[in-house]
Amino acid sequence: MITCQNVTVQYGSMKVVDELSLEIKKGEFFGIIGPNGSGKTSLLKAIGGGMIPVNGEIIVDGKSLSMYRSKDLAKKLAVLPQDSETAFSYSVWDVVSLGRYPYQKGWLQGMTKQDEQVITEALKQTETYQFRDKLLQQLSGGERQRVLLARALAQEPDILLLDEPTNHLDLSHQMNLLNALKHWAQTRQLTVVAVLHDLNMASLYCDRILLLDKGKMIALDSPTHVMEEGQLERVYGVSLNRKEHPSVPSPLITFIPERERENQLSAIDRLIIDRSPERIYMKSDKKWKALSSAVLGAGFRWHHAFVNRHVNKDYLADDPVTECKTYLHENGIDANDTLTMMTAARLEDASIIRSGPDAPAILVMISAGTSNAVDASMAYKLADWKTTVGTINTWVFIEGELPEAAYVQALMTVTEAKVKALHDEGIRDPVSGTLATGTSTDSVMIASAQTGPYYEYAGTITPVGKEIARLVYEGMRTTIQHYKKRMGVS
Repeated sequence: MITCQNVTVQYGSMKVVDELSLEIKKGEFFGIIGPNGSGKTSLLKAIGGGMIPVNGEIIVDGKSLSMYRSKDLAKKLAVLPQDSETAFSYSVWDVVSLGRYPYQKGWLQGMTKQDEQVITEALKQTETYQFRDKLLQQLSGGERQRVLLARALAQEPDILLLDEPTNHLDLSHQMNLLNALKHWAQTRQLTVVAVLHDLNMASLYCDRILLLDKGKMIALDSPTHVMEEGQLERVYGVSLNRKEHPSVPSPLITFIPERERENQLSAIDRLIIDRSPERIYMKSDKKWKALSSAVLGAGFRWHHAFVNRHVNKDYLADDPVTECKTYLHENGIDANDTLTMMTAARLEDASIIRSGPDAPAILVMISAGTSNAVDASMAYKLADWKTTVGTINTWVFIEGELPEAAYVQALMTVTEAKVKALHDEGIRDPVSGTLATGTSTDSVMIASAQTGPYYEYAGTITPVGKEIARLVYEGMRTTIQHYKKRMGVS
């Protein structure tokens, strides 16, 4: 639908778009990204007829852009620039009605019923119908932006060109606008070409993305291929991470701020440990990145504080999350910043063990009881299952920086070491009589300071994995032995 052939755009002698060739398909949501000065707005202006290329050609629906009359082009495409002149004292209705100009034969022609229907629909689509009798100058920046979008929609274009369409919009209206644009592209075959600064918005909504830098094409492909970490770092000149969105199959880009100088005391030494029969409470002046199956703070989260709370074995709450938050609040602990586990095991039996001076710096906490031990390979034979509080809770604090894959490897290492300790302590599933692999409600946490040595892997044969395995194995056996002694079990 839109073809750029070796297009070059200049301001004076400076090339802002340099021999660019691309095609944009009908019904495509096409994004243009790049740093300031990369040529994004200039390319959009050229496609909209607002700038004439010094070289190359732009073709719209098989016809050179230069061959269109202004009214015919206005029926074909509409433009929403980044900054629009809004000083005139027109009502919102009058501003949007200007979008019908390409369909009028002269200024004296009145509005037809069809014109009025189109204007009304455009106002409703942009949630500005309630402002129709107000002066444009009386509206906020975000409201004016939506009115100008309504004016563009009133042109009933096949192509919509948008330069920073979410500018001045709050988060709710950003999402509503982009959702609507995506819907129109899919249902009406409206071609949307948008310059976007927000990389995550581009990733979520665009079918394809053009990455520009200094007027040149760096990449043109799907978000998955364009949002490549190293490529974006080179173009934008910043440190960033690419992850995957938790709900949809799109890349998620997070920027990394420059870190302040760290406290000279190690992150593990800065953990303050408060231990009692009621809870094991660890807190730090720095946040740890944790991956866990906790009651509060599960998944990947950052935390200052960690609570392992003892509850009675017959603990029952309709909403354990709310009950747990209430408990923390009553004890002066911030529930929004505290990873929290619960266990029926006695915390007097728990072990807290730390690595030696020549090994990777790791601290492990293990609380355990084995009355509900389970052999995972035989669990499918159990007739009933009910939710109970955690029995074996394992915390691993690592002084270092881990990628997310290493967290998963560390979880595997913890599990393997735990199973071996249970075997060597002769813990059996009371139903099957076979050696147990854990209990029915085990929980685990891997926390990294994200400062210090970089550990790419944390499997059982890596230096950090070996130390995790040793500490978990020794701590697990010690904790179980405490439990056996208290229970009078040999």
